[in-house]
Amino acid sequence: MVKEATATLHYGFQELRKLYNRYAGIALAIAVSLHLSIIGVYYLIEYLGEEEEPVYTMRVIKLSELGPPPSITNTETAPQLAISAPTAKPTIGVPVPVPDAEVSPEQTLATQTEMSQQASPIVSDIGDMGGGVQIEQDIKIEDEGPPPDFVPVEKQPVPVKQVTPVYPELAQRAQMEGTVWVKIWVDKEGKPKKAVVIKSDAEIFNQAAVDAAMQWVFTPAIMNNGPVAVWVAIPFKFKLKN
Repeated sequence: MVKEATATLHYGFQELRKLYNRYAGIALAIAVSLHLSIIGVYYLIEYLGEEEEPVYTMRVIKLSELGPPPSITNTETAPQLAISAPTAKPTIGVPVPVPDAEVSPEQTLATQTEMSQQASPIVSDIGDMGGGVQIEQDIKIEDEGPPPDFVPVEKQPVPVKQVTPVYPELAQRAQMEGTVWVKIWVDKEGKPKKAVVIKSDAEIFNQAAVDAAMQWVFTPAIMNNGPVAVWVAIPFKFKLKN
């Protein structure tokens, strides 16, 4: 006969309780050590980062070494600073005393109305004045430079006089057509100061377009209730008539 070997496994409340007590103690020890290490690291960082307090030096003086206090009944005034007198007295606009008999109670200064009614004296001969006025050089008022490409305006210039360009003879013979864009510098009076070709279909039309552009007249551009200089782009079309 073959005997079967049987093993009895004891597993129940008593065994679980023993395991629970053992592992609970281990877990508690690990948690306590972890918390203590964290607290130790925190205080170590605080200790290392703490700045040293400044050292103050104190001197002890005896009462006998102190001098007498200042008197509250001292009537001495502060020393006055000496101000030097001007080296030279003014000689212009100094009033001079006169006797009362010579003082006139009447008005001696003309009013604005009286001064405006007085006519200017007319000099008949400049040579009698001991020398004439000589003008060495004419005074010229230089115009301002060209305006920038973009100028903000409240009112754009409007052409009041337009001149048609002359069709070049060579272009007519060659049956050529095209458009020339001319940029015109319009001054504060509305007159062209300069004309520049910015785009052209054929160079043969450029000079005729520039000559015509310089004969245009505009109303001046307005900004802040005043005229301003601006650039104006005008297309000049050269087209043959049928």
